[in-house]
Amino acid sequence: MTGGLGNQMFQYALYLKLCSLGREVKLDDINEYAMENARPIMLWAFGIDYPRASREEINRITDGFTGLSHRIRRKITGRKSLEYHEKDSNFDPRVLAVTPAYLTGYFQSEKYFADIRDQVLEAFTFRPVIYEGLSQELEEKIQILLYTIENTTAVSLHIRRGDYLENSQVFGGSCTQEYYLKAIRLIKEKYPDAAFFVFHNDEEWTLRWLSESFPDQMVMLEEMERSSGRGVRDELSGKFIPMTGVPEELGYLDMMLMSRCRHHIIANSSFSWWGAYLNPSCEKTVIAPARWFGDRECADIYTKEMLRVSGQGELAELSDEKPEN
Repeated sequence: MTGGLGNQMFQYALYLKLCSLGREVKLDDINEYAMENARPIMLWAFGIDYPRASREEINRITDGFTGLSHRIRRKITGRKSLEYHEKDSNFDPRVLAVTPAYLTGYFQSEKYFADIRDQVLEAFTFRPVIYEGLSQELEEKIQILLYTIENTTAVSLHIRRGDYLENSQVFGGSCTQEYYLKAIRLIKEKYPDAAFFVFHNDEEWTLRWLSESFPDQMVMLEEMERSSGRGVRDELSGKFIPMTGVPEELGYLDMMLMSRCRHHIIANSSFSWWGAYLNPSCEKTVIAPARWFGDRECADIYTKEMLRVSGQGELAELSDEKPEN
């Protein structure tokens, strides 16, 4: 296992698929998540538990023992690891075939689990446990947001900055301002009464961008909370509501709220990918960046209902063809 909640969900979905094939599967949540700066494991928000590999089992399958005799043997015969790395950022059928194996990768494609989609959606149902330990103020805020989202033509719009700014070659150029403005126009053409709930991990930048781009259409949560229940659909039509007050360590609350929206403008992020995927509606519109990462093609991350918009703000066609490696 590696990464934040969205990556953990892709990895757990693969776990479910492998189990459906009759495999015995355990997850390694030691190697990365024992580190001091590791992201928190959040699968518990779905009531999920899973069989964990022990350190000894991990060392055995990866030939990772550090004792002197093992180090000497590896000097002579080489390492006998059963580790298999996902081939690239697209669907790799070998992942489902190789066994025994220690699988590493992100597995960011529905193709790994499309035939057990209902099982995956059932597994990723948010449980009441997500409200445990919340302050009364925050729980009330979440309930007001849920009511508002369910009573408007709610569109989730996700802005991912933060750590993405550290490697602009990979993450930059996809979710540009032109991308978002084109996606918003497309949504408004189809749903004139849309209300945009803006999720983000950079509050300062998001508030500045919204205030500059939509100065008369931004509604802060406090203002929205005062008006909830009074013709909320009409009041929020065409408005942008930045999500504030939910700390990043409670990110599962944001994903839950995203999934309750009717339509979605996602970032090149597994987090908002799942936020849109967990919406079971066959009538949803999902807009995604035409190029997921700047340094490689990720053709298999797209699902059939996604509309793709380029970083230049142009609508692109979804191709099923993979690039040559």
